[in-house]
Amino acid sequence: MTTSKPRIGLLGTGPWAEHTHAPALAAHPGIEFSGIWGRRPEAAAALAAAHGTTAHSGEAGLDVLFAESDAVAFALPPDIQAPLAVRAAAAGCHLIMDKPVATTVAGARAVADAAAEAGVASVVFCTLRFAAQTAEWVEKQAARGGWYTAHAYWLGGLFAPGSESPYADSPWRREKGGLWDVGPHALSALIPLLGDVTEVRATRTGPDLTHLVLRHVSGAASTAALSLSAPHAAAGTGLEVRGEHGTAELPEGWGDPVDSFGRAVDALLEAVRTGQPHACDVRFGLRLTEILAAAEEQVAAQGAE
Repeated sequence: MTTSKPRIGLLGTGPWAEHTHAPALAAHPGIEFSGIWGRRPEAAAALAAAHGTTAHSGEAGLDVLFAESDAVAFALPPDIQAPLAVRAAAAGCHLIMDKPVATTVAGARAVADAAAEAGVASVVFCTLRFAAQTAEWVEKQAARGGWYTAHAYWLGGLFAPGSESPYADSPWRREKGGLWDVGPHALSALIPLLGDVTEVRATRTGPDLTHLVLRHVSGAASTAALSLSAPHAAAGTGLEVRGEHGTAELPEGWGDPVDSFGRAVDALLEAVRTGQPHACDVRFGLRLTEILAAAEEQVAAQGAE
């Protein structure tokens, strides 16, 4: 990065970009917010004007933003962000990616390979790994070790009747459901607690309720229930581990996502400064995609039967 403040641009203009990424980048004291690129020029112009930066659109706009940035953040659907991240890495930009990196293994591997070839740092914004309270809990419990089993549930009401969430209009979430949208959250905590996943079993008991049974390299097993279509009264998030130390539960409340994204920016800057990859980098993002793709394949095979 340059000797002055690092320049970070943003790709995306949807609700996630509007409510989280753009405010966090504009408020971060350690960077220069170098611009916003959007597929809709009018949306890019409005969001850029709201945060005092420059708007870009189209192919030429991408190249300009890459040239004027040391790093770029993504707030785009996964299979749109992945090929753009390959281009950004080739242009020498460090990467702050949303989860999942991609919904195909090939797409995620292309990003990981491009980042490695270009020698750029990366962070994947798995929210609970950067929210202060939950990140501290994951690190503490992972350091304790000795866990026998874990259970996670990520049950959102995004597509429940009466939902007024702006994210309910997301085509990729409606197509891919809870497995791909909230599955990365569960895995981002289960893996550091119990080790990498060595075996995946998946089944779907409703249009959007996926159950995972995972075996980990530590020998422990975990389960996860994932949905975006739970009734509002049943929606909630939880993760419990049990082992030789007893029981530990993930704290409730993830705090302000703007603050969490600011911590993700800090993590990227630290990775660039030290040359040490962050635990939640694009290689970890690739691993998440591999696990979720294996689960999706099992669910699809059961549907075919």
